[in-house]
Amino acid sequence: MTTRIAFQGEPGAYSHQACHAARPQLEALPCPTFEATIDAVREGRALQAMVPVENTTYGRVADIHRLLPESGLHIVDEAFVRVHINLLGVPGATIADVKEAWSHLVLLPQCARFLRERGITGRVSPDNARAARDVAEWGDRAKAALASELAGEIYGLDTLARHIEDHDTNTTRFLIMAREPDMTRRAEHMMTTFVFRVRNIPAALYKAMGGFATNGVNMTKLESYMVDGSFTATQFYADIEGHPDDAPVRRALEELDYFTSYLKVLGTYPADPARD
Repeated sequence: MTTRIAFQGEPGAYSHQACHAARPQLEALPCPTFEATIDAVREGRALQAMVPVENTTYGRVADIHRLLPESGLHIVDEAFVRVHINLLGVPGATIADVKEAWSHLVLLPQCARFLRERGITGRVSPDNARAARDVAEWGDRAKAALASELAGEIYGLDTLARHIEDHDTNTTRFLIMAREPDMTRRAEHMMTTFVFRVRNIPAALYKAMGGFATNGVNMTKLESYMVDGSFTATQFYADIEGHPDDAPVRRALEELDYFTSYLKVLGTYPADPARD
């Protein structure tokens, strides 16, 4: 039986860091795309997949909500991972040596103040772990990477400055996916994630949501996105607190089902302690 967990990105990526933090007993398997990450689990090459869904700084991760319902996988856990950005340089370099810092486009604005105050120019790389690998290969003291400390360890770089992000709340939420669902109540605080499409009747969404309000079920997320290339085909993604066996949740989902043309539960899982 495989003991690997798949993630999208190169070794040292923040998804790799999430694998180490949430599943230290599993070997991390890097994959080039989110589709390849999901396929690794479906094909049995990995036991689970670590998939980022949203970040407190740059919001929803593109395409994930579209991929999850059709993946054939189930959410079995969630992990909140604090994203710390570090300045990584070649051995022997100092901050004064650095003229350029390379990283993914979304990371550069998150430490803009640090770079500006030190006269360092930000440069775009396809991936933060790739930036670390490139800096190691270039061997130039004037070039550094913005990445995780794990990336520095993997590629033999020195940490010139730790935790340089402008805001101290930068966190990414990951979902852990598996081939088989786990609907057992493994914690007092449980979460349930589902997708749905409302029936084509007036005020269908308003009525569908009413069951959660009247039954006292807290909905922590509700997002819409288009499907099938149509402006009129809208699917909703939702997270709620509770387990489907809870009477209020059961009643709310039954009411939701009445007003929907499609309803699919993607998983029930313990809430990450960071939620509390």
